[in-house]
Amino acid sequence: MKVKLLLTAITLSCLAIDVLAQVSISGKIVSADTNEPVVGANIRIDQSLSGCTTNGKGEFNINNLPDGKHVLRITHVSYTPKSVTTKGGEKNLLIKLQDSFTNIGQVVVTGTGTHHRMTDSPVPVSVITAKDLSNASVTSLDEALQKLTPSFSSMTNGMGTTLSLNGLPDDYFIFLENGKRLYGDDTYARINVAKIKRIEILNGASSALYGTNAIGGVINIITDDAKNAINVSSDTRYASKGRFTQSVNADVNTGKFGSYTSYRRQQAEGWQLNPYEENSKTHELEETGKVASTGFYANTVNQKFTFDATDKLSFYARGGYYDNKTRRPYEAYDYNILHETFNYGIGTQYMISKGNYITADYYADHFSSSYCFFKDNKTYNGKAGEEQVRKRTRNHNLSIKGIFKLGGRHKLSVGTEYIVDVLKSQTDNIAKEDAYTLALFAQDEIKLLRNLQALIGVRYIYHENFKNHATPNVALMYKPGKFNFRASYAAGFRTPTLSELYATDIAKKNDRLTIGNLDLKPEKNDYFSLSAEYVHERFSVSVNAFYNNIRDMIDYNTIATGDKAMEQYGHKEVRQRDNIAEAKVYGINVSANAYLGAGFNLSGGYTHLNTQDVELEQPIDKSIKNAYNINAQWAHSWKIYRLNINLNGRINSKRFSKSYGYAPDYQLWDLNTRHSFNLKSVIIEPGCGIENLFDYTDDRPYNSNYATLTPGRSFYISLSLKFKS
Repeated sequence: MKVKLLLTAITLSCLAIDVLAQVSISGKIVSADTNEPVVGANIRIDQSLSGCTTNGKGEFNINNLPDGKHVLRITHVSYTPKSVTTKGGEKNLLIKLQDSFTNIGQVVVTGTGTHHRMTDSPVPVSVITAKDLSNASVTSLDEALQKLTPSFSSMTNGMGTTLSLNGLPDDYFIFLENGKRLYGDDTYARINVAKIKRIEILNGASSALYGTNAIGGVINIITDDAKNAINVSSDTRYASKGRFTQSVNADVNTGKFGSYTSYRRQQAEGWQLNPYEENSKTHELEETGKVASTGFYANTVNQKFTFDATDKLSFYARGGYYDNKTRRPYEAYDYNILHETFNYGIGTQYMISKGNYITADYYADHFSSSYCFFKDNKTYNGKAGEEQVRKRTRNHNLSIKGIFKLGGRHKLSVGTEYIVDVLKSQTDNIAKEDAYTLALFAQDEIKLLRNLQALIGVRYIYHENFKNHATPNVALMYKPGKFNFRASYAAGFRTPTLSELYATDIAKKNDRLTIGNLDLKPEKNDYFSLSAEYVHERFSVSVNAFYNNIRDMIDYNTIATGDKAMEQYGHKEVRQRDNIAEAKVYGINVSANAYLGAGFNLSGGYTHLNTQDVELEQPIDKSIKNAYNINAQWAHSWKIYRLNINLNGRINSKRFSKSYGYAPDYQLWDLNTRHSFNLKSVIIEPGCGIENLFDYTDDRPYNSNYATLTPGRSFYISLSLKFKS
């Protein structure tokens, strides 16, 4: 009720202030070298929430501005940022942008929760742009992260895909969308890649700003909500094994109102890498109908509405639906698995003055996972044609945040967050369990000297089950000339999930019972990093060394076996989750980008990790030691036609598995071409390419620790259509 009254008061006061005459600013943005229109440039009005994106002709129009002087800030991934000052409402502005060959002007928000150019952020953040995604022809977020940065790796088996960041699995880092945290399962599978404007990646702990699970890092997906009058796009891609992706986006803006709609369909056939599997008792190879890569179909629908009450006050409402159902072969399986999610949220933002604003957001996520039986199944007592819900989760998040400039040396971020988690599970006999978390956080960005910045922050948490906890962070950046030197420390934490606290699991194949533990403690970590960066107009290189120490890690602890287990629990083996593990990660990330001239660009990265499971004296499960990625691009324009050719390589060392041992090292190379025809209001982009140029497959027997599930050399075709008005 208090939040509702606060928002109502803000709305009425701002509408009362908005009595000045309204003006418009319009014009065209072109390349300073070629005078060709710049498509997709972002224009934002300083001291305002207003802005737009240029259309296919390079044109823009911003309405509903108060009369008076305005500063336009223009950014584009391929050009140097520029500011233009207008005296009032102006028409037919001609703005020329200079080419930029590195992302030195890219604006990021993830490192501090406030806007900075990449080179000015006291916390290092790396960026994958929409241009990078198009050049690499990726269709999913996990594919993009692995292809375009070596910090990520993945492992896929019958339980699904696990993504790892710098040696830590996805339980230890979080996903954001436009700065708002995503909850539930399948978080990165729900993201529509065709709607992404950029991906910001923060390596390292950030619990002070983002809360639980941000022990290993943060991935923030910024969507492209272009404020053109009409913006419609269609992206279609087809590859072998029935791999099909179709995305449609439709954005409409009419004055103060905006509507943003997106739909994505993905589907694929399943395939085997080897028609044999090893018998666990005789160790002989037997024929199997099971597949290494499971067929599936998935649908994602998202809708967002915006209302700009004034140039300083805006509101939004959003909602989405996602489903993913496996398509397993009838002869080898008894059931498919269905995941469904629907989410909704509302929020508002009010700019008090330049650099000072407050936001309020509410978000809810409802997830369910079900068995869909097409045969009778004794393990789960399922009947053919029935569905059995195995798990339901509900997450609610309410947050209020304010950012305030205090003089010329301080930028203060303060806020509060209230979270409720709910779990229901039919298979685990959990009728309903829930827990709430209340958090308060504060962060100050301090300009000590002209070239020296500091950041200090802390988050206080009260959790219903785990009571009080605090996580601090501190960062320092020194910026002499074209160099950036950064040092940081951050404490992180991860509260046990409701499943870890309450869920039980019976593995009937080997008669093993796993039970929850109400005495679990939060996992905690200390993260230290040192980084150096050199940035030139045509060349950049960065090196980041870090150490991550995670304590009180939750792992399985065997508490009874044999006759004792049978007598007490009725099973041969009984395990319980407990805080028995500790892990250490030493690592280094290196990245470089160079424009070679004549349209050639070369970039690459290297990650070296030394991961240690201290308890077991072995590497962390699913971690790798070395990873490289290489990207070479060539682009050239002939009037309305532009050709992009991209070569992408990914090289991974052996990946460790606690259950299966090591997966072999491998390398994959892809060749992609994109052909753009700019017909002013319409842009047509057909594409074609070859995946896995050298036809590598890991064709060991089924249930091996596969290095990769690629079916071998594949060809794809794609078509993108974009209309902007």
